[in-house]
Amino acid sequence: MAFWNRRRSIDVMTAPHDGPRLKPTLSWPHLLALGVGAIVGTGILTLIGVGAGLAGPAVLISFGLAGLVCVCAALAYAELSTMMPTAGSAYTYSYAVLGEMIAWVVGWSLILEYSLVVSAVAVGWSGYAVGFLSGLGVDLPTVLTAGPHAGGIINLPAVAIIGVVTGLLLLGTKESATLNAVLVVIKIAALVVFVAIALPAFKPEHFTPFMPNGFGAPFVQTGVMAAAAIIFFAFYGFDAISTAAEETKKPERDLAIGIIGSMLVCTALYLVVAAAAIGARPVSDFADSPEPLALILRQMGQGTAAQ
Repeated sequence: MAFWNRRRSIDVMTAPHDGPRLKPTLSWPHLLALGVGAIVGTGILTLIGVGAGLAGPAVLISFGLAGLVCVCAALAYAELSTMMPTAGSAYTYSYAVLGEMIAWVVGWSLILEYSLVVSAVAVGWSGYAVGFLSGLGVDLPTVLTAGPHAGGIINLPAVAIIGVVTGLLLLGTKESATLNAVLVVIKIAALVVFVAIALPAFKPEHFTPFMPNGFGAPFVQTGVMAAAAIIFFAFYGFDAISTAAEETKKPERDLAIGIIGSMLVCTALYLVVAAAAIGARPVSDFADSPEPLALILRQMGQGTAAQ
């Protein structure tokens, strides 16, 4: 029972000590970029098609609902991370409040969660990598671009992407954070370019009917709520900021700015991109595509931009 009930007080966690500590090198721009970089990715690039297939143009409501739920969770993370600015994120918070046993479960759950998220994100990026190579005339066989469950042997592009990102992280916290900031600018710029290209082709009639599958009902796998449950994944990543609490120069101020700021930026960006995509092409044209935004650009005759 001692193992179950053992806790570490907040004062002990935050008190200065002579043991090894992570070096504080991050400020709020780094944290904001870290949050946006963790959130913006395959979610908006792939799930917009899945969500639109479930909810139709009302996927805009799904994005809003998913973002609202995540903002509530982000507020909790912002409060806890400023109260306990140490490494560990949810593991540390559970250790202080619920005890070591619960913290142990939470810690291993986070490891499993991040492992699954990394796999899902890598597979999503793999779809775009395969499309990019195909545009260059390089067609990879299915056995090298899909797992055994999808008729292949190994998703080689996904493995390569994980290897490259792992190498970047090994450079160090400050170096990888700076590189992440550059990649965030590139990702946002790509989405802004998509919106700029799609808006001239905007047609209001693509939003009619707005909610073809309804809002949602128990045991019904279509509708706004069903899409929101899947789109929630697109907002995942803001908690990565709290893991960098011990490496933050002014955690009492910068952590809240990074967490809440990244959520607001990403929610607004997602809504604009989704509206531009639906306005440019009917939902039925891209609902089943693993790379919906690139497909929309190709359908508009913008093959170069799609690459």
